[in-house]
Amino acid sequence: MKYHFIILQMLSNETNNNSKHAKLSFENTEIAFRHSSNADLNRAYWLFRIININFLVKIGPPVTNFAIKIGLPIKSLIKATIFKHFCGGETISECNNTIKNLQSGGVGTILDYSIEGEDDEAVFDSTRDEIIRTIVRAANDDAVPITVFKVTGVGRFALLEKLDAKLPLTAEEEKEWQRVQNRVLAICDKAYNSNVPVMIDAEESWIQETIDLLALTMMSRYNTKRAIVYNTYQMYRHDKLASLLSDHEIAISEGFILGAKIVRGAYMEKERKRAEENGYPTPIQPDKKATDLDYDSALDYCTTHIDKIAFIAGTHNEESSRLLAELLDAKQIDHKHPHVYFSQLLGMSDNLSFNLADARYNVAKYVPYGPIKAVLPYLFRRAQENTAIAGQMSRELSLIVKERKRRSKQSFNSN
Repeated sequence: MKYHFIILQMLSNETNNNSKHAKLSFENTEIAFRHSSNADLNRAYWLFRIININFLVKIGPPVTNFAIKIGLPIKSLIKATIFKHFCGGETISECNNTIKNLQSGGVGTILDYSIEGEDDEAVFDSTRDEIIRTIVRAANDDAVPITVFKVTGVGRFALLEKLDAKLPLTAEEEKEWQRVQNRVLAICDKAYNSNVPVMIDAEESWIQETIDLLALTMMSRYNTKRAIVYNTYQMYRHDKLASLLSDHEIAISEGFILGAKIVRGAYMEKERKRAEENGYPTPIQPDKKATDLDYDSALDYCTTHIDKIAFIAGTHNEESSRLLAELLDAKQIDHKHPHVYFSQLLGMSDNLSFNLADARYNVAKYVPYGPIKAVLPYLFRRAQENTAIAGQMSRELSLIVKERKRRSKQSFNSN
């Protein structure tokens, strides 16, 4: 594909178009942790050290779930440690301090109601209403520029799985599917009327086709004048770069702006295991290099078509973040162009988020929130994914150590 060739050229040659901007550095820990107190840094230091111990991460979920089940007073400990680092609070209002803290560094907030694994119609209605509340909170507030939801937050996983498998639905399931679509429609309609972009998160491959079709339907309805609805493309799947290009062609033919969140992905081990157990070819790329190449090619494609594609680059990868910054400069795209955002998770890669924001790029962090017990699956997944990312935790730790030493030296010199 021609975009692979372009990316390989860019990765092997220095971009000479940076004369207008100082070279972007992700090593400036003073900027990266300016929003963090010494207590915040110390908590992060010990937290990442624990996460680095795979054994503790593996036994953590069952031990924690058991402790909560028998009534041990463990919630306060969770809230003061891992929850405080990776989540904004239990409610939208509890997230206000995090929103203000991020905004002080030029970083926006993506309120992420992180309830998952539910299977009840009343819960689905309640989740729809909560997502709408995040949109209301975001309206007319630059500090909350984007919102997000999962289709499995408002619909039953098994129903989506049946739709993806092209199995016939019962009469009751047809009604259930209509209720799911109505919930998604209500969310997107509120987003449109509030002028607040809303992202539809990607999920497992065996329910993703249904989600993709639903997202495209919402985009064709609401993205005719501006980008409101975004679908998510997981580039660790070998078919998703082609999906992005195909969806852009659909958007051109139907006259709407394609909204795309570009990520590497979050279900790799689960995907490979299911493919092996069920005897079908894995949808996952053969290796990380192939994923990186497709991811960077997607960035090049989206910046080339910036007028008709609005995209959010969700990544903790420094090379891809730097590449996107260079692409914007090389193609003379304003750092604050409304069709491009960088995004990371709260509690991770502050060296990317805050240094990019300091260089006047659009940046927003995912800020998960919800009742502690309901958010635990998200927190455990964060810890388990982090241990699976080679070098990620050591990188986080090294930056924290560097900043602690800088502050210690500064304090010594000032005395």
